[in-house]
Amino acid sequence: MRVVLVCALFSLLSSSTACPKECSCNINTKVVDCRGRGLYDIPRRLHPDTQELYLQDNRIRGLGSMAFREIPLVRILDLSNNSITSVSPTALLGLRTLQRLSLAHNSLRELDKRLFGPIHSLTHLDISHNSLWGFSGVMGDSLRNLSHLGLARNRLTRLDRSLLEALGRLDSLTLRGNPWRCDCQLIGLKLWLETYLFKGGVIDEVLCSQPEEMRDRDLQKVPYQLFHACMTTSYHYLFANIHHLESEKLLRGHIHGNHAHPSSHTLHIPMAMGDGFGASGGGNIPECETKQRPRPVNLRHAIATVIITGVVCGIVCLMMLAAAVYGCAYAAIMAKYQRELKKNEELAAAHRKDTTVQEKETLENAIA
Repeated sequence: MRVVLVCALFSLLSSSTACPKECSCNINTKVVDCRGRGLYDIPRRLHPDTQELYLQDNRIRGLGSMAFREIPLVRILDLSNNSITSVSPTALLGLRTLQRLSLAHNSLRELDKRLFGPIHSLTHLDISHNSLWGFSGVMGDSLRNLSHLGLARNRLTRLDRSLLEALGRLDSLTLRGNPWRCDCQLIGLKLWLETYLFKGGVIDEVLCSQPEEMRDRDLQKVPYQLFHACMTTSYHYLFANIHHLESEKLLRGHIHGNHAHPSSHTLHIPMAMGDGFGASGGGNIPECETKQRPRPVNLRHAIATVIITGVVCGIVCLMMLAAAVYGCAYAAIMAKYQRELKKNEELAAAHRKDTTVQEKETLENAIA
């Protein structure tokens, strides 16, 4: 019995101090370094107290479910410069203390919106130099504590503004090297960038790739006048859809009215409609004519357009008000200055006159 206990204790002690043969471990600093070892997978038998794991410059191709369950206390995880193409939605499950994660220089095309769900301590995320087409706005709820986000050198053409607005603690953001499409859908990013920079945030650049006339222009320096067509188009689209829906309602009301007539039932609807419109001279609807389905009004787009227009108009009004206040203040100051100048000139003239009279009287007294 004692032999069994000793063996069990020995195996427990050996496993607690284990270090993968492909890596170098520092028990004091709790750092595991597996850089450039030609690894194809996450090494096993990692110490459960590991706080820093460096796996960059290997050949890892994917991260499976709970890939890091052996090291729940890890704070820094570096997986940059591998060949990672897929990441399981539960790959980071259990890493509640993770603060810095790097997946840069890999071959990722997409990230599941659930990936960062269990992590709320993340402050530094670098997924630059991949092939990401999009970044879900839902992830913003899990990344509220981020201070740095690296998205440079991907294939992003637009970015969800709701994601950025959720990152209230963001200090630096890299977006360089993406094929940004500077159309109407990117005006939200432009508005957010101006607020972000005003608050002291740091960003590299957002260079437009499309359309052709906007190529290589910095989105931050593109004037709002170039987006005026977006607002006009949105208004026209909104009112056209409203008019279309109203027409459909009137048409349906007429059809339902004819349905209520006892002589107008299923097969006689076209005839009733023909009689109803024929008296007014035409307007008959063929029995087998395919009716177009009404296009729904994009209320979110319309509301966003109205809000953006209101913001721009508000800014213009504030600028005009500031100019008017400045002009009035300047005019008041100049008027006061002119009055004082005139008053000083009159006092000086009176003083000179008194001096002349006194000198004349003194001279006359001296002669007498």
